[in-house]
Formats: sequence, C-alpha cells, structure tokens
Amino acid sequence: MEERNKKLVPSRYGNQRAFFDKETVYPILDEALFCTISYAENNEAFSIPQSFVRMGDHLYLHGSVGSHFLRTLSDGRKVCLSVMLADELVLAKTAFHHSVNYRSVVIFGQGEIIQDQDLKYQAFKALTEKMVPNSWDYLKPMNKKEMDKTTAVRFPLNEVSAKIRQGWPSHEESESDLPIWTGLIPIKPLRQKPIPDEAGSILPLPDHLKDI
Repeated sequence: MEERNKKLVPSRYGNQRAFFDKETVYPILDEALFCTISYAENNEAFSIPQSFVRMGDHLYLHGSVGSHFLRTLSDGRKVCLSVMLADELVLAKTAFHHSVNYRSVVIFGQGEIIQDQDLKYQAFKALTEKMVPNSWDYLKPMNKKEMDKTTAVRFPLNEVSAKIRQGWPSHEESESDLPIWTGLIPIKPLRQKPIPDEAGSILPLPDHLKDI
C-alpha cells in the first residue's frame, strides 16, 4: 500500500513525552505484536487484546467472518486502540521515583471492513509475516474458502500519538549519597527456540525458524 506523505494529527491528549510524527509512531506499531481495543456498547466498557499489523497509513485486524466483535468495530463507532512496549524497569533510590522505560501508541478511529479481496489477502500475508517472519511462502497457500471465512477490519492512522519514556532514574539532590543501588532492569520479550508438536517433531526445523 502506498504511504501518504502527511503529518499525523495529534490525539486529544497532550503530554511533554508525546510525539505525533510517523517516524516515531510507525516503528512502535511495527515492533508490537498485540494491541488492546477499547470501546463502549450498551453503556458497558470493553477492552479486548488482538494481534494486528500496519500497512501504510492503516492498522489491520483479522478474525472470523462471524465475529460479533469485528462487526462491532466496523459499525461506525469511535474506537481506541493502544499499544505498549515495556523496555526496562527504572529503579531509583526511592519507590516514588521508580519508573518504566516504555514506548506506547494510542489511536482513535473508526473501523472499516475490507471488501477488496486482494487487499484482504495482503493484510493476512503482512500479519502472518509480522508474527512469524518469512513464513508465508513456506505455508500451504490460503485458498478462497479460507479467505471467505475470514474478515479484515482496518483503522486509519489519522488521530494518533506516541508517548515515550527512555532514560535513567531520577532522584532528589538530598538522596545522592544514599547507598542504594539504582539502574535499569531490561524486560524486553524475546522469541525463544521453537517447540515442535508430534507432527513437527519428525520434520527438520525450517530455515525461517532457525534464527527466530
């Protein structure tokens, strides 16, 4: 999908750690595997985790064609999607100054069901490649029956902001000489060695999974 050369519109919440440019927002969305989708229905609040992928200036979700959840997201209501990548725990000399180094994105928008079959196919491929890089061509090709059973919903990345905290712990000047350890504890998630099931155990590990 062609990228439009435009500035992202700031979200409704301003903050000194907020960023609104694509160069900051998009890499966070591309690294994160999951988002949380929040919306209201019948005066009740819902917040659902979901895998996603970004293509161009849209964020794509997918699920069953019979999913009430996806139909709800595409009925014209305003939805909030959020992503957070936690990088380090920030340990200061006092609990008051403890913090977290993180990168987050908040998106406000209205969902749209994708009717174009080629675009839907590309969204499925992009999501699969995001979750397991270089796996799409290794898998059995997706057929029309499977496509017809799956729905894709997209959200425009128009009202978007990122919020970032990166740095060392802070402390009061009066605490400088306290003999208390300070620093960072990395907590980034890591992909680990694949574990085969009964069928997978009799096959060699494919190349795209060897360096995962």
